Amino acid sequence: MEKSMEITHPISVFGAKVAESLGNQTFVRLVLSRPVLPAAAAERITGRLVEIRAQPCLSLTLRHAAKDITKNLPVSEAGQWLGAELGAHYRSALLNTTTRDWQLSLESATEGKVVSHKPAFKEAPTRSHDKPKQSFLDAGAQDWLQALDVVEASGKVRASMADKHRQIHHYLEIFSHLARDCGWSSNKRWQELVLADMGCGKGYLTFALWHVLERVWKRPARIIGVETQLELVQKTSAIADSIGARNLSFVQGSIQSAPLPKLDALIALHACNTGTDDAIRRGIELNAQLIVVAPCCHKELRPQFGKPEPLAPVLRHGVMEERMSEWVTDGLRALFLEWAGYETKVFEFVSSEHTPKNLMISAIRKTTPFASAAAKERIVALKSFFGIQHHSLDPLLELQPAKAP
Repeated sequence: MEKSMEITHPISVFGAKVAESLGNQTFVRLVLSRPVLPAAAAERITGRLVEIRAQPCLSLTLRHAAKDITKNLPVSEAGQWLGAELGAHYRSALLNTTTRDWQLSLESATEGKVVSHKPAFKEAPTRSHDKPKQSFLDAGAQDWLQALDVVEASGKVRASMADKHRQIHHYLEIFSHLARDCGWSSNKRWQELVLADMGCGKGYLTFALWHVLERVWKRPARIIGVETQLELVQKTSAIADSIGARNLSFVQGSIQSAPLPKLDALIALHACNTGTDDAIRRGIELNAQLIVVAPCCHKELRPQFGKPEPLAPVLRHGVMEERMSEWVTDGLRALFLEWAGYETKVFEFVSSEHTPKNLMISAIRKTTPFASAAAKERIVALKSFFGIQHHSLDPLLELQPAKAP
């Protein structure tokens, strides 16, 4: 049985329930969702009660598209923080306690309602702050990490490969978020996933993808690494054979021509210049649910770039023109993917201290491809504004949605 409370100040009532549960130890979990400005806020904030140095704190996990951020807030400051977030930044909140659950829904900064439900949890979780962080590169990854010279025989990370080890783990954190959004991290779906890593090089990421799917999540998966250099293909194939990874394979070929089956995901990191566009087009052609690219070497648009007002005085500086051409190149790629029916995100995946080429574009297929006139018009308008005559993905503009059989 639900009990609805129409209230004058719903945020105050909800805040009082949070404060009460924190005080009487019935608090289980706090969740803030429905950000007012999604691009400027975490998609979701989850709070749990922990003890740090014998002091109660609200441990907050801010979930973003590519990473989670954690911060700890003294319980004495929780009420002020919650009041600042609700209404201004988030329109929905859920409080789980061991006695009742409370759901806040806001239509505006002050108007809404609080609804109570039977509790979903009967016991409060541990207050220990020492929650082990998930590590994708555990002892089960020792064989392939050692074969790739990332770790020593003892399992210790080689000093010269410390950055590479962190990079691999960070890639897997990003992939885990994307896989969750695709529905792949759930054990409810057991059909084999097929993923291709284009331009895989020495295979660090290819082995890592295979490891997390097969060994960590125990999901049936076929991973294909594509590389133009035969020597690298032979070396990575030998390593895969040595660790018994029969569903991990490496083939010689280019992004455009390598023979590939229908894919669930296509990944291409640091494909040079229009190689990124080749990867996007190939992923769309193979009906991949997930496409992930990290562009590099933006050369195609710079010679075509106009200097429209009021940007002309800024773009007369070469460095500004170069950066703008890179932003527009990647912006158009995101728009082309949206035209193809994908939901896209563009974000930094490594610190700019390590490399200025630090943008990643992720795309998850959501809608009918080539059906949105508005999506197509956004591409045309952006090209027209900057005087761009040709882009490698232009052939996609001629495509039409597939007719139902």
